Amino acid sequence: MKYHLPLGLAIALATLATSSFAQSKFEGFYGQIAVGYESISPTLTNTPIAVSGSSTTIPLSTSISSTSGATGNVALGYTASINKDFTLAIGAEYYPINSQSGNYTSTLAGKTSSGTYQKQNAYNIYLAPGMNVGTDGLAYLKVGYTGASIKSTQGNASSTDNLTGYSLGLGYKQFFAGNWYGFGEANYFSYGNSVDNQRASAGTRTLSWSTTLNANVYNFLVGVGYKF
Repeated sequence: MKYHLPLGLAIALATLATSSFAQSKFEGFYGQIAVGYESISPTLTNTPIAVSGSSTTIPLSTSISSTSGATGNVALGYTASINKDFTLAIGAEYYPINSQSGNYTSTLAGKTSSGTYQKQNAYNIYLAPGMNVGTDGLAYLKVGYTGASIKSTQGNASSTDNLTGYSLGLGYKQFFAGNWYGFGEANYFSYGNSVDNQRASAGTRTLSWSTTLNANVYNFLVGVGYKF
């Protein structure tokens, strides 16, 4: 015996089934570019200078200032629909703009010398769980692995420390024309310790000490993207 659904119920069930598997409008590959403002708060600490063959140590103190200014990045990624409400994106972003220069000082035996530093070549690889807002919007969080180079310059000498850490962020995207969307986001980057062990000769003695650098970075970005 065949059973026939009423036409109205059949249409309602078909609509429900279709909507249950609806994909986010953001699903697919994307590319985007952003500009904004960042604040960098580094910490620089050191050990006293040890003298070989002696229990004597030489006091050494260092300090470093915060800096802030313009920033920007380019990013590529892919967004997948988990269900009709939620998405998960993976992406990689690169910051081609060097930070504003900051200052640091070191004081040894009452004599102070100074130098400058810049954050360069920062990158971030992230996962971004999102929630659809209507048909054209997406709210999302970001968690990632990040790295950057800190170039320090003192007189004619320069050195580079490579820092890595984790990132957290939140943002919102909104389509405004075809596959084009605008977005805004706030991000936090925590860069772990980079330890630089140093040695120098003074007559028959060897001087040794270590310097530890870490940094916290905040940025606020606005930009445009295209979903392929």
